[in-house]
Amino acid sequence: MAQASGPALSSELRDSLLETLPSLRAFAISLTGNVDHADDLVQETIVRGLSKIDKFEPGTNLRAWLFTILRNQFYSFRRRRRREIEDPDGVMAGMLSTLPGQDENLNLRDLAGALARLPPEQREVILLAGAQGLRYEEIARICGTRLGTVKSRINRTRARLAELLHL
Repeated sequence: MAQASGPALSSELRDSLLETLPSLRAFAISLTGNVDHADDLVQETIVRGLSKIDKFEPGTNLRAWLFTILRNQFYSFRRRRRREIEDPDGVMAGMLSTLPGQDENLNLRDLAGALARLPPEQREVILLAGAQGLRYEEIARICGTRLGTVKSRINRTRARLAELLHL
């Protein structure tokens, strides 16, 4: 603490700064309610004070000047923290992240390939049922066939898809 980023500190100024530390720490604890945060706040205050020591007017109250810095640092920190979420276990971050989508893309590509290998009448009934969510009666009407034929085609198509996809 012999020097700031500019002129050397006078021994009187250094002694006053050191005498103020316990009071700064007590004030910081009362503001933060946490000893570790308070110590960080006091450290930031001292660093800020030393870096701006050229702005301190000799003959004025150093203690009041440092308390003002501490208070301003505290409120700046609170404004920043309001936009942050504490997540020590990574639970929130885990909920925000997404798993790699390669498997889904590969599965979709495999399904598209398997659908392409189906006969057109099987492909149309499975797409109308699965992709469009239509009821069997609606599919029979669309395809111009009987309900039993649609049920049979869907059953055979499901079995064939499972075979093609190795399920």
